[in-house]
Amino acid sequence: MSALPSDLELSNTREKLTKPVQATLSSLKMLDVGKWPIFSLCSEEELQLIRQACVFGSAGNEVLYTTVNDEIFVLGTNCCGCLGLGDVQSTIEPRRLDSLSGKKIASFSYGSGPHIVLATTDGEVFTWGHNAYSQLGNGTTNHGLVPCQISTNLSNKQVIEVACGSYHSLVLTSDGEVFAWGYNNSGQVGSGSTVNQPIPRRVTGCLQNKVVVTIACGQMCCMAVVDTGEVYVWGYNGNGQLGLGSSGNQPTPCRVAALQGIRVQRVACGYAHTLVLTDEGQVYAWGANSYGQLGTGNKSNQSYPTPITVEKDRIIEIAACHSTHTSAAKTQGGHVYMWGQCRGQSVILPHLTHFSCTDDVFACFATPAVSWRLLSVEPDDHLTVAESLKREFDNPDTADLKFLVDGKYIYAHKVLLKIRCEHFRSSLEDNEDDIVEMSEFSYPVYRAFLEYLYTDSISLSPEEAVGLLDLATFYRENRLKKLCQQTIKQGICEENAIALLSAAVKYDAQDLEEFCFRFCINHLTVVTQTSGFAEMDHDLLKNFISKASRVGAFKN
Repeated sequence: MSALPSDLELSNTREKLTKPVQATLSSLKMLDVGKWPIFSLCSEEELQLIRQACVFGSAGNEVLYTTVNDEIFVLGTNCCGCLGLGDVQSTIEPRRLDSLSGKKIASFSYGSGPHIVLATTDGEVFTWGHNAYSQLGNGTTNHGLVPCQISTNLSNKQVIEVACGSYHSLVLTSDGEVFAWGYNNSGQVGSGSTVNQPIPRRVTGCLQNKVVVTIACGQMCCMAVVDTGEVYVWGYNGNGQLGLGSSGNQPTPCRVAALQGIRVQRVACGYAHTLVLTDEGQVYAWGANSYGQLGTGNKSNQSYPTPITVEKDRIIEIAACHSTHTSAAKTQGGHVYMWGQCRGQSVILPHLTHFSCTDDVFACFATPAVSWRLLSVEPDDHLTVAESLKREFDNPDTADLKFLVDGKYIYAHKVLLKIRCEHFRSSLEDNEDDIVEMSEFSYPVYRAFLEYLYTDSISLSPEEAVGLLDLATFYRENRLKKLCQQTIKQGICEENAIALLSAAVKYDAQDLEEFCFRFCINHLTVVTQTSGFAEMDHDLLKNFISKASRVGAFKN
């Protein structure tokens, strides 16, 4: 058992949590870490200072967190020096990690040893902890007791995301390249061999000319999503976790062909299972399923991607962690579901929880209770210029212009409208009126347009977004046009798919048209039974059938 720190060490640690930090506290929300058992070791004062945190270790007994003034603290059992303090002594009190003082964390991951890989907001990479398989990337197999910057083959690169398997490491650079190192017994480094990789090596092969946008690691496998939405996989495949329809290991990247025509946005890996989230909010799962972690309703492994039904609402977040057999997802409506190994039980179908975030699933039900990602909180009370402008929208106390739409007033500010919109720059130039009547567009649509000028965002139903798309096209507001298309994509369903496709064609929104067409093809049986399809414009129907035939939609 590791020795506990002395009373003198505890006293020094307490003094390091200095009062000047309190000066910035009012501008930040408190990060809710109360469900993680290890944080019961921290005082209420210490908890209020936490801005980022990650719980890790074989039993969830180690934690790293940052405070409001970018100091980094650690506590826990310190296995293999994974706290980075220069020793292997456990600490029941938070100790400051001075070697990373002033560094801001952009991405954080951990292995089973555990070893730590951290990327800063400047794109630097630091590693420490267990290193028996060269997973620290420093060219040795000596455990790293303090953070060491890894620059070999990364010196001119900016790392934006990191991921760890059990004993291997993966990083993604800002230019879409992937580098790997460490344990390679199953090809998880992607080098084409099974020789351990002591320093960062670029993963090439099928990824040579691809732009990777996100990465993930299972225990002994890797996943990379490219900008076209394709998924590439490599490494151990004994449970079918690569989704290739086989159980053979893959020493170089290989595209998951079964996802052809499906655009993946996110990927998450459990111990030996994989989840992906598509741009339509659909979840697919494959791999090991002995605890029901695929959510298929049984415990049979799947070597091909299998669609998972959570609820009718679209999924916006998926969660899994390489050291657990637990899965979680969050819907657009804010519902959080969990399945897999949950506190010793095998939950074989997605189960609705009372949680508001997927992180709480892992705090309360995962074994071990570890973080699946870096927990973060953002500034709250301080108002930026953008936030101040947002508050002034439709404020009659400060407005100098009123729009009368459908008998209702919308309050605005001439100077802001002229700054933000070319149309208003000319129409309001010599206009001294304080009321403008608007009959071309409905009240919800025109209000959403004016609100966009204040906030750079929109909040509308897909059907109302079609009207705003019309306005954006009329006013030549290209960015607003893209936002409307994005909103329509997020709200598409079988019932409204034809109406949205028709709108996309009408307003020459080609990307949206392709998305709606692809959705209709993927849900063809249901879509063709809707009233929208029955009432479809003749020319549009003719073009739809022709295009659907060309992509093989009517083949048996």
